[in-house]
Amino acid sequence: MSKLSHLNEAGEAAMVDVSGKTTTKRVAVAEGYVHMLPETLALIRTGGHAKGDVLATARIAGIQGAKKCADLVPLCHPLMLSKVQVEFELQAQHNRVRIEALCKVEGKTGVEMEAITAVATAAITLFDMCKAVDPAMTIGGIAVLSKTGGKTGPWQRPSPVVGKDQ
Repeated sequence: MSKLSHLNEAGEAAMVDVSGKTTTKRVAVAEGYVHMLPETLALIRTGGHAKGDVLATARIAGIQGAKKCADLVPLCHPLMLSKVQVEFELQAQHNRVRIEALCKVEGKTGVEMEAITAVATAAITLFDMCKAVDPAMTIGGIAVLSKTGGKTGPWQRPSPVVGKDQ
């Protein structure tokens, strides 16, 4: 295992110097889940929620989250994102909403943090909009699924995230 990249020689937190890295097209995909009561999922599916189109609001929140990632994560580089896409899959068999985010950039550092921030922000927005009818919802399984670009090249999650089907 390699050493942590965000620590300097003295063990102090430090932003990684990417000035010597090559600019490449980078893409990252992440996912996460919001588990809820079947009735809550039905409200989202039918558009019957009192707060309106829950998924449209969560999609916009996810995109905003990706764009604000460097403001939220202290050592994250600000990026000029070229694409942020947030999609939802209503999974009635598991009483949950699956969230997937894709982020793209041409840059010197990856977009994994932006992708998981998009998922997390969309998930907490879903929670916020539905908490009045289902305060016991849970958020989980947030993980990077794949990334491309950079020196290390393509990477894909080798196995399912533990607990994502719970």
